[in-house]
Amino acid sequence: MTKKNKNNAVEADIVLIGAGIMSATLGTLLKQLMPDATIQILERLDEVAAESSDAWNNAGTGHSALCELNYTPEQPDGSIKIDKAINIAESFEVSKQFWSSLVEEGLISMPDQFIRSIPHMSFVIGKKNVSFLKKRYDTMQENHLFKGMVYTENKEQLKEWIPLVMDGRDSNDHVAATRMEIGTDVNFGALTRAMLQYLWKQKGVALKLAHEVQDIERGNNGRWNVEVKNLTTKRKKVISAKFVFIGAGGGSLLLLEKSDIPEAKGFGGFPVGGQWLKCINPEVIKRHHAKVYGKAAVGAPPMSVPHLDTRFIDGKQALLFGPYAGFSTKFLKNGSYFDLATSIKIGNIRPLLAAGWDNIPLTKYLISEVMQSPEDRMKALRQYMPEAKQEDWELEIAGQRVQVIKKDAEHGGKLEFGTEVVTSADGSLSALLGASPGASTAVSIMIDVLARCFPEQMKEVSWKKRLQQLIPSYGYSLAENEELTKKMRARSAQVLDLNVTEQVDVK
Repeated sequence: MTKKNKNNAVEADIVLIGAGIMSATLGTLLKQLMPDATIQILERLDEVAAESSDAWNNAGTGHSALCELNYTPEQPDGSIKIDKAINIAESFEVSKQFWSSLVEEGLISMPDQFIRSIPHMSFVIGKKNVSFLKKRYDTMQENHLFKGMVYTENKEQLKEWIPLVMDGRDSNDHVAATRMEIGTDVNFGALTRAMLQYLWKQKGVALKLAHEVQDIERGNNGRWNVEVKNLTTKRKKVISAKFVFIGAGGGSLLLLEKSDIPEAKGFGGFPVGGQWLKCINPEVIKRHHAKVYGKAAVGAPPMSVPHLDTRFIDGKQALLFGPYAGFSTKFLKNGSYFDLATSIKIGNIRPLLAAGWDNIPLTKYLISEVMQSPEDRMKALRQYMPEAKQEDWELEIAGQRVQVIKKDAEHGGKLEFGTEVVTSADGSLSALLGASPGASTAVSIMIDVLARCFPEQMKEVSWKKRLQQLIPSYGYSLAENEELTKKMRARSAQVLDLNVTEQVDVK
């Protein structure tokens, strides 16, 4: 029976807002660490994982920094900076460990429904880009996380690996690629549903769909009062919680602002939409088996790095190209066109204006993307697939991302392209803002949330022991321990039925 307090509010230890990969991950961790905790999961839509975690809404690559060139920028002196790539690669290994433990313990099943092996490749055209890719490859060989990466400029080898990319290509094109056999494709929608199904069956857990959070405010007793509306019955209720996590994707900023915590002051959001070209020709789809990432256009946001991408969605192989960026004032695919205006507050006007001024090229780029014709989109595709036919492809609307804008002492405001965890001083409320590579690094991000919000419990032996059972490398650095990395990768590969190959012969 649901417990109510004297003010007729439903009581819960934990409220998780949003039924996506972040809430599913945090909820699963908390239920393992606090088996008796009562958890309310609130989702505005009538299904789970329907926004940022959905396979068609961008989250699906299994970002592990093996092929994404924007994670390894070239510095003014010509060197390649790979620290971000190292952090992301390590975080993805942590995620695989956690998922493997869930499978081993029977909390979730059928890993082939959410993760499969697929080579990750970077592909570039032109002498300057080839030089960059070679330097990137040489630099990444210095860290064992990227052991097994191979580099080639051999066109015959490339024809074997990626025939769609090489068929019909000008023989004078200067091209190069790197390849990692241990890459994966992750269907975060399927993974989210698996974890939420586990949670839904647990005592003390309630999953409420079609429930929209309308307000969050601190009560006199120090607990959070979360006002929620049942969109089916139109009835409202208040949930009193000790801890609130806001993991509502693009909608997190608006809800964070409602909490009125000082730590949220100055944060703003810049929405970026996306579109895919989806292949509808089965014969073309089956000829491509890789995730092939290129270099982003000048001024493009990281989420718009072009890639010809093999995915597995609903048990079927799919082929996507894009994403093509776009602009909408919505913060969610199923959001309101008033989201951007609603997010503007006195405390974030200056950062928003400053970031807007500093990112005029981005604005111009997004406008040009919105104005693209079908022929323009096909022209972009043919840079990666010269013989692409327009009748084989159709446009698919992807998800919305809200890039973080935060205060900056030098410029007044700064546009960030990663993720940001914002937490109240007492750790009773936390929110995740931002986008890529969020889903792939969800486990590491949620461990950070636990450290911020449950610092005393994280010191307890029982918590440490359980975390080490769920994440065997917990407390150690994979980036600094090659033997541990090999051991953890082998375990994940065995449990999740993935490639563990570290070397490929190159002609």
